[in-house]
Amino acid sequence: MHYFDGQFGGMHLIWWIIWIIFLAWIFFIPTDIPYQKTKKENPLDLLKNRFAKGEISKEEFEESKKLLNSDN
Repeated sequence: MHYFDGQFGGMHLIWWIIWIIFLAWIFFIPTDIPYQKTKKENPLDLLKNRFAKGEISKEEFEESKKLLNSDN
């Protein structure tokens, strides 16, 4: 490590900056990256998906939909 007039010289300073940025990136990035968030489905969306997949009948769908809407 060479010091020039008490200051870091050239590439040494650049490497320190790179390491500081890298460590800051690791410790301070958000845990949930906004563009990767999945939309949280509400119960009605889940019910619609089950109906679309054929897991439940139309009568079950309508009955469940009425129950969900009565809670609001």
